[in-house]
Amino acid sequence: MPEPSQERFAAPIIKAVGLHLLVLIFLFVSFSSAPEYEPAKPIVRATLVQLNSKSPATTQTDQKIAGEAERTAAQRHEAEELKRQQQEQQQEQEAAQRAATEQRQAAAAAAKAAEDKAVEERQRVEQVERQKAEETKRKADAAKKLAEAEAAKKKAAEEAAKRKEVEEAKKAEAKKAEEAKRKTDAEAAAKKAEADRVAKLKREQEEAKASALAELLASETQYQRAQADQFGDEVAASYDDVIRRYVSEQWRRPPTARNGMVVEVRISMLPSGDITDVVVQRSSGDAGFDQSAVQAVRNVGRIPEMQQLSRESPAAFDRLYRQRTLRFKPEDLAF
Repeated sequence: MPEPSQERFAAPIIKAVGLHLLVLIFLFVSFSSAPEYEPAKPIVRATLVQLNSKSPATTQTDQKIAGEAERTAAQRHEAEELKRQQQEQQQEQEAAQRAATEQRQAAAAAAKAAEDKAVEERQRVEQVERQKAEETKRKADAAKKLAEAEAAKKKAAEEAAKRKEVEEAKKAEAKKAEEAKRKTDAEAAAKKAEADRVAKLKREQEEAKASALAELLASETQYQRAQADQFGDEVAASYDDVIRRYVSEQWRRPPTARNGMVVEVRISMLPSGDITDVVVQRSSGDAGFDQSAVQAVRNVGRIPEMQQLSRESPAAFDRLYRQRTLRFKPEDLAF
């Protein structure tokens, strides 16, 4: 389907071509219809001359001369007339040629004017089309820029909304985690407090029981003497072996430990065998080795065999193991 701009250009071009054809047809008709002149005919003019009576010879001579003169004059007149006619014919031909030339020039000028007008019209139409195209392009560019700006604004708003949503989610998650931590810490603190309360109560009960038993046994001198005889150094050595076994299982030799080092630690125990405290009484000179000994005793936590000793001989337990000093050696963990 032809475009509108092509249809606009087609009309002026068709008009220009038609005008050229019309001029050519007019020139052809002018040349073909030019008049043809017939060749000039000799004009004979007779002149009557009345002569006086002369002699026949003279008369004939005069007549002959007169006839010759007339013929010469007639020929000259005829030649002049022919020349005049030829000049007129030449002038008419020249005038016709000039007219034809003028017509051709007028037709060429008209054709050129029509062509110039068509070119001007085409240029005007093209300029209008260019202006329309430029205006359309400008509007399209403006619309595109506006659309891009709107899209960028929308994208920025969406990204801001997403960031805000993510931040709110993070805040909510952090708040939730903080609440959970507070709840966990509160539960752990409550459990620890309860455990400490139970342990303290238990220790107090054990200590009260042990104190009461010690007081009871102290009032019985003979019983204490008998128990001391029964649980002498042999019994202490036996329970020291038990303690050594428990501590040896929990002890980890530090890299700084060397043979010949000795650290003394003091252990505090309850009659139940629970270790309540352990402190360095005499350092080996190496903090790492001292701390390993303390940590090993703490890791033991409780020695169940001590409960039997405290039950069978509370006085021996109080005298020997309520507080007990242990000596650690790296080479054999001896006491």
